[in-house]
Amino acid sequence: MSSSILEAEISDQPNVVRTMLEQETETVRGFVAELRGTFDYVIIAARGTSDNAARYAQYLFGAHNRLPVALATPSLYTMYNQPPLMRNALVIGISQSGLSPDIVSVLEEANRQGQPTLAITNEPASPLAQTSRYVLPLHAGSERAVAATKTYTSSLAALALFSACLEDNPDHLAQLNNTPARMEATLQGLAAARRHVERYRYINRCIVLGRGFNYATAFEVALKIKELTRVIAEPYSSADFRHGPIALVQEGFPVIIVAPHGAVSDDLTDLIDAVKKRGCELLLISDQPDLLARAQLALPIPMDQPEWLSPLTAVIPGQVFSLQLTLEKGLDADRPAGLTKVTETL
Repeated sequence: MSSSILEAEISDQPNVVRTMLEQETETVRGFVAELRGTFDYVIIAARGTSDNAARYAQYLFGAHNRLPVALATPSLYTMYNQPPLMRNALVIGISQSGLSPDIVSVLEEANRQGQPTLAITNEPASPLAQTSRYVLPLHAGSERAVAATKTYTSSLAALALFSACLEDNPDHLAQLNNTPARMEATLQGLAAARRHVERYRYINRCIVLGRGFNYATAFEVALKIKELTRVIAEPYSSADFRHGPIALVQEGFPVIIVAPHGAVSDDLTDLIDAVKKRGCELLLISDQPDLLARAQLALPIPMDQPEWLSPLTAVIPGQVFSLQLTLEKGLDADRPAGLTKVTETL
């Protein structure tokens, strides 16, 4: 076991999510009551890890709230000075620091157009929060490792909380409140797998695949691998992957697949068959024992997690794998070369 800051922050995620839910549920109920019926779709402005949380929101708000979700194009606001019309939209900014000028500019323009705005951020006093009508703090505390972990899962939980309150679904809210315990179980179940990560010390490229709610997970796991290990990790939807990139897979090629049970299980099982026939090295994040048994590295998650909340547990094996691979490669897990904690883009 390492003594890195990153490892401590990965381990802290269940407590962070639990605290956020305890502190913010009534607040979210309050502003959702004001917002309900005032918008027809959602625009989300985010970068990096927060943009991956926004990908989760596309599936979450679509499946549970029947709301289309568009990802903002901040360069239209800051570089081209041609912001689109946002009539009837709720505009959400997601940023751990709340500092990036391009994300703030999207919400400033939404305010000028008279649209409701919501900031999801770890810094309630940040420019993003000050710009927004509503603020949902992440309660992640100080995140000192450069690679974001606890702010990511807290962002997912914040989006899930907003969705459950908006649809006024007590069953979904109860499932969400059970999620920190499942995150703890996930962390406890990874000790054995971690000992086998040395096998991948010399890889320099890999593919990460997911679909549906865990399309976001594929992108976030790939980002953590790239940030921490300098391995070229390319994320794809399992559907898009079939449209050409599958040609990359040959004997020994590392393929990471996020495959919890749910609506996309059959599709992912078929894809596992396809890449195994090509001789890939399969690393599998799943709650399905029959699939895990087929992997060279099985990364288990709890079996009783609803699919819509599985991204909060499924990302943890990817974080732990990235951390351990960083250590196996002799790199600094807390301060990856060439990166800073806060990135401000225009």
